[in-house]
Amino acid sequence: MHILLIHQAFAALDEPGGTRHHELARFFAEHGHQVTIITSPISYLTGKAGKSKIPWVEKQTDGEHIAILRAYAYPALHRSFAHRVVNFISFMLSSFLIGLKVKNVDVVWGTSPPIFQGMTAWAMARIKRIPFLFEVRDLWPAFAVAVGVLRQPLLIKASEWLERFLYHRADLVVVNSPGYIQHVKERGARRVELVQNGTDTSMFNPGIDGTEFRRRIGIEGMFVALYAGAHGLSNDLGVVISAAQKIQSCANILVVLLGDGKDKPALQAQAEGAGLSNILFLPPIPKVEMPYALAAADCCIAILKPLELYKTTYPNKVFDYMAAGKPVVLAIDGVIREVIDQAHGGIAVPPGNPDALADAILCLADDPEKAARMGLQGREFVEQHFDRESLASKFLDLLVGLVA
Repeated sequence: MHILLIHQAFAALDEPGGTRHHELARFFAEHGHQVTIITSPISYLTGKAGKSKIPWVEKQTDGEHIAILRAYAYPALHRSFAHRVVNFISFMLSSFLIGLKVKNVDVVWGTSPPIFQGMTAWAMARIKRIPFLFEVRDLWPAFAVAVGVLRQPLLIKASEWLERFLYHRADLVVVNSPGYIQHVKERGARRVELVQNGTDTSMFNPGIDGTEFRRRIGIEGMFVALYAGAHGLSNDLGVVISAAQKIQSCANILVVLLGDGKDKPALQAQAEGAGLSNILFLPPIPKVEMPYALAAADCCIAILKPLELYKTTYPNKVFDYMAAGKPVVLAIDGVIREVIDQAHGGIAVPPGNPDALADAILCLADDPEKAARMGLQGREFVEQHFDRESLASKFLDLLVGLVA
């Protein structure tokens, strides 16, 4: 079977960002299937040119069965919302032209966000007369409206029309959180399957030694509370900085923010303006290095803005934290809180509350045995319920079923 994936935000394992789709592609390839991925040369996390800086297309390979094609995208991804939309549309068009040249495809796999590439995938599937699978990783445009990024009424209506169009015309809609099922059904999805976010438990291991990572960045002897991921509007990292300010008198606690995003310069200015010496900003690192960063942490932070819609989401990072055997300080309500509560894998606090976040970090720092126990409980839970290999097997069965 030849699978064509249209995914502007795709990140390979040796790049910063979420690598779930590369991990899935490798699983499919190991089982004898061909995967072609059309993606952008502009990093969705950093907004900068990544491995490919050429103006049109470059082909890379990962073994015999995976080809990665990097199509043109307007480079000013993080300059403003208008520039962002131009970036999305430019990739939608260039990826369509490149996709036409990919031969002998059996199924087209589109994914959102950004939702515009879903139109590319739908059109490609119809032209090639093959099934169209649409994967929903984020309830766009609803999230964009809720966070205040998308405000113009005409654009909102057009985006909602596009969302319904794609849900209704997909041969199969796959969601990665149980909280999304009702939303996509109400907007026209005819067949919906759940393949949860999860983690590669073979990559993240509580036994990995983080000493060298600690030594390299000079944090030996500290209790490290780590946030790893995007520094964007939704991530509410200003609350983390406020929490760090409240525990600044605890000289042995360090808050580390690892990653990049549009809001990072403003966050650095906020920390500097508050005169914080207990917060450290680190640049993004490739996924293959992330196990060592998590191994160097004593607890890990997951946070989103206190919006009702964010109660529906399953953030990738939470499962990686748990697989690494780290207790999670969770400032997100909803379905992901249910996971942490069931696993006894960390401390959940109300989102948007820096006092509660600071208290949770202090609680774990004051009781290392409790922190370690929570981390191992979380690891056991993801092994049983959210292991990437078993989830990839379910996803592959759905693709094979569509083609059959």
